[in-house]
Amino acid sequence: MPSAQTPQQLGSETVTEGVRVTVQPQYLKEQSAPDQGKWVFAYHISIRNEGAAPVRLRRRHWLIVDADGERHEVEGEGVVGHTPRLPPGGHFQYASYCPLETIWGTMEGSYAFEREDGSEFPVRIGRFYLVAE
Repeated sequence: MPSAQTPQQLGSETVTEGVRVTVQPQYLKEQSAPDQGKWVFAYHISIRNEGAAPVRLRRRHWLIVDADGERHEVEGEGVVGHTPRLPPGGHFQYASYCPLETIWGTMEGSYAFEREDGSEFPVRIGRFYLVAE
């Protein structure tokens, strides 16, 4: 488990083919019930197109690993009901959440982005830490 990390150190920032993904996790103490084995975390994501051409986010893939080593994969279309198109310099922000049955865990994954010509490319979401404070 990460020890004595600041929130900035728990997050991640990656750039893949000109798409920057920044993640900041947050423990949601009010929504958690540790005595019932339930910890809830939010994560805030900022996606910025630093490339020269427009791109569209099509799909997401997450790998969630809890403190016991249990692995869960989540896949789906878009993010929070959107498939945002990002022109050069454009950005999109959203927040979501992840419940865990352990006091800490990690998330990482990728987005499938589409270029104007219809070709797709993966954009990495670097590993970040979900840690109850």
